[in-house]
Amino acid sequence: MARRCGGVAVIPYTDELRERLAANTRRHQRRQHSLDGRKHAAVAIVLVDSDAKREGRDPIFEGGGDGRAAIGFTNDMIPEEMRGLGLRMEGVAGGAAFVLCRRAAGLRGHAGQWALPGGRLDAGETAVDAALRELDEELGVRLDAGAVIGLLDDYPTRSGYVISPVLVWGGAEVELTPSPDEVLAAYRIGLHALRDCEPRFARIPESDRPVIQLPLGTDVIHAPTGAVLYQFRQVALEGLAGERVDHLEQPVFAWR
Repeated sequence: MARRCGGVAVIPYTDELRERLAANTRRHQRRQHSLDGRKHAAVAIVLVDSDAKREGRDPIFEGGGDGRAAIGFTNDMIPEEMRGLGLRMEGVAGGAAFVLCRRAAGLRGHAGQWALPGGRLDAGETAVDAALRELDEELGVRLDAGAVIGLLDDYPTRSGYVISPVLVWGGAEVELTPSPDEVLAAYRIGLHALRDCEPRFARIPESDRPVIQLPLGTDVIHAPTGAVLYQFRQVALEGLAGERVDHLEQPVFAWR
């Protein structure tokens, strides 16, 4: 049962939710992609509890600044269709949540962008191994394979990766300790915000595939992260087994 917080029906963090997410994911026939010269990576969709009052503000934008310098963005780096956005992730916490990261501004690739914790597989690792290792390295959350509740479809990226998403039950009292070298800030995004957002499917001249945009806070989340989260919503949260996302396009600025 959903509970209301500030007029919004949040999703409680319960054992019943864990069982439902796991059962829905098991009913989905996972699609895998061959690497074909690409690198294999994994990301963790880690489920935690959240508090709307304690975690409802965006720490990057506190103190009256616009936060863009901290993110590493200047206006000329932001695509024209995104320049009117506030770029803040606030007002979306409460109840069961997933963890979303703002990548550190000093990273060589995709600096300042939204991402799930994750990275490239090391030699001999499985996707589960890599997702759990990266979760520890990026957020200081150490869990074992017993916390894994399922895997979603592989998502091939324009930048030469095949990403395997791993669903992880993080625990209600988990503490997030972002690594400053990789993560500027970590956010608890209530599942109700993902459930209630209205995905956009834009068209661009560079591709005949639709570009997915998930509006969250005052920003939008693009693929690959947006595609992975959309499938999590459709398959694990809503129970729509068979919903695919590998046809969804990334924006051109994420192709590199």
